Amino acid sequence: MSALVTGAAGAIGSAAAFRLARDGHPVAVVDLDRDGADAIADGIRGEGGLAIGIGCDLRDETQIEAAFATAHRELGPLEVLVNNAAVFPSGPFPEVSVEELDTTIAVNQRAYFLCAQQAASAMIESGGGSIVNIASITWHGGWADMAPYVMTKGGIVALTRAVATELGRYEIRVNAIAPGAFPTAAERAQHPDLEAYEAVILESQALKRRGTFEELAAAISFLAGPESTFITGQTLNVDGGWIMA
Repeated sequence: MSALVTGAAGAIGSAAAFRLARDGHPVAVVDLDRDGADAIADGIRGEGGLAIGIGCDLRDETQIEAAFATAHRELGPLEVLVNNAAVFPSGPFPEVSVEELDTTIAVNQRAYFLCAQQAASAMIESGGGSIVNIASITWHGGWADMAPYVMTKGGIVALTRAVATELGRYEIRVNAIAPGAFPTAAERAQHPDLEAYEAVILESQALKRRGTFEELAAAISFLAGPESTFITGQTLNVDGGWIMA
């Protein structure tokens, strides 16, 4: 049974794709960057796994439908969806443009909804599955200059709960992971003084080190796999103990 990961050419998505492949899933590596998706798929195949790269603009519902159709045709029935792709605009709230807001909603929220719909239809037909949505600890509030991002990530937690309630009767589990501060390209772009930012992170976390993408992928694997079959509608913070409520 296959897995599909969106935003899979990036650091979090690629770690998830490799981990799911190592767990035995054929993986559809989906990303706006088709060359990046192909490179990750090549890497998975180099380890002996099965994977295909799929280019997809998640703002376009027809491309989403085509990506799921290709994955089903090439890899078989879908068992796992990891909704991971996201954009990270930053800036003062009064200066957020309508274009920035619309793009953030389209990628971070609307696409999650549409991909989950596609996955649900496939999983109902095949007898169940697991949807893992990537949220963020920022939905707890208190982060400045990130209003569109925080808004959409909070919406993903709400979506997770609503869809889990509806799809449980089909043995489809829906959970979210809220990562803390991982050293992504977005972090480097948003924080010019990375040393000072890292000091803030380590002060905020109970664990005084940075998390690895492999640790985040392990949490995704857990929620996608057979050891979490009675867990649904939950949001798991993977943040080194930053948020504890």
